[in-house]
Amino acid sequence: AYDIGLHGVVYQVNKWDPKQFDWDKKLADADYVGPTCQYCHMRGGHHNVQRFGTVYTSMGMSMADRGAPIWKEKRDRWASVCDDCHSPRFAKENLQALDESVKDAGLKYRETFKVAEDLLKDGV
Repeated sequence: AYDIGLHGVVYQVNKWDPKQFDWDKKLADADYVGPTCQYCHMRGGHHNVQRFGTVYTSMGMSMADRGAPIWKEKRDRWASVCDDCHSPRFAKENLQALDESVKDAGLKYRETFKVAEDLLKDGV
């Protein structure tokens, strides 16, 4: 997802340019043209990549919808990474859009699975 998203494209186009990505600098001192995997997932020098994991299934949509505190904390932490470069509104709106996309995809998946199940029952 990163490679085909805006941040990944910026990275792929500029990664060999030392003016854009100076790999000799420590991450904390770097002034990259766009975020790398490490910027978001190892923010603040943490080596627990899952701490800022943005793999959406780990965001626990059903748990978040029910107001489970741990998922609100994870979602707030996730959005706080975006706030480093974007406005807080940007991060919250994009997270909400992602929520809606995941819900829509879940509905489509269930509809498609039902069609396949019905075809199987009909011997196709």
